[in-house]
Amino acid sequence: MRGFLSKIRNTTTRIVLCFPDMISETPFGFRVTKVKNVMILTLLVSSAAAVPIFSVETADLQPSPATATAFVYDPIYFKHLPGPGHPERPERLQAIVEHLEQTGLAAQGLSLHPKPDISEWIAAVHTEEYIRHVERLCADGAKDLDTGDTAICPDTYRVACAAVGGVLAAVDAVMDGRARNAFCAVRPPGHHATPSRGMGFCVFNNVAIAARYVQKRHGANRVLIVDWDVHHGNGTQEIFYHDPTVLYFSIHQYPFYPGTGSAKERGEGPGEGTTINVPLPAHTLEEEIIHVYSETLVPAAMQFKPDFVLISAGFDAHRDDLLGSLEMTEDGFATLTRIVKEIAEQCCRGRIVSVLEGGYTLDALSRSVERHIRALME
Repeated sequence: MRGFLSKIRNTTTRIVLCFPDMISETPFGFRVTKVKNVMILTLLVSSAAAVPIFSVETADLQPSPATATAFVYDPIYFKHLPGPGHPERPERLQAIVEHLEQTGLAAQGLSLHPKPDISEWIAAVHTEEYIRHVERLCADGAKDLDTGDTAICPDTYRVACAAVGGVLAAVDAVMDGRARNAFCAVRPPGHHATPSRGMGFCVFNNVAIAARYVQKRHGANRVLIVDWDVHHGNGTQEIFYHDPTVLYFSIHQYPFYPGTGSAKERGEGPGEGTTINVPLPAHTLEEEIIHVYSETLVPAAMQFKPDFVLISAGFDAHRDDLLGSLEMTEDGFATLTRIVKEIAEQCCRGRIVSVLEGGYTLDALSRSVERHIRALME
């Protein structure tokens, strides 16, 4: 009996106390009935008067929080329009969403939408001057950020805020126990954005803002950021370069855009040692990348003991990508996901929020995201 009730607690949404005079007398056993959309599993303990039985009610509405992977997406993300022929185009998100719908994964996740009123959290990472500058440029109809190589349109400021809001909604869902982990299909990406400069297709640093948010709003002391985009996340590194509470780990092609990310860049002052860069030459094989994760990331992360894990999930390290020259495949990204997931399971009850960064060949991108989400769901 005790083992059975333990299973019930872990796999069902509600236990309802009933009494025998509510049901017909039957021998000890189970009975399943359906009332509208609710399946009721009744454990019959006794037919004696006033001896309770347990009815377990389960409704197929949302995945159980113990196993759910949240999925963040909103149509507003299509409204950031960098212009014809630009690699970071709305079709990236369209390919992901359509593929997840075709495979059935979209219906299996806990659907989330952007959190409103997040301006104070953007300001926790970016300067007020830069935030207002982006807002003015978009309102004036500028076509590019004058701080770097990022195309914009009148809706870009609003979309970039919604991208941040989507990631923060995922953090809330994971920390509140509504989801075990999450993948955020947001754009524009963020890991190149510094406190005062947007660049490399990025406007606001979604992952960095999420790190500060989970620390200040939810009390997570130590945050691990794993960045597997083919480009080094110079913005994320700069933001936390002196901060011992955030461990930033990046594998990236080098030398390559944006020019940062040498192994010598390890953090400064109290943050020395909490920046780990593993620069790799073009055409590095997938097996070597996985080996670095196992032999370098895992021991560093286990020593750091994060309270929360964020992934800058760029899929432009795929061997078919338009912009990168590393040799990752969908299987490789699934393996990296499992490695990071195991760290999270060991250190912080599996709490992971993964955020889309790069990835510019649509088929490779959508297949890689699928395998990434399947691994999160395992």
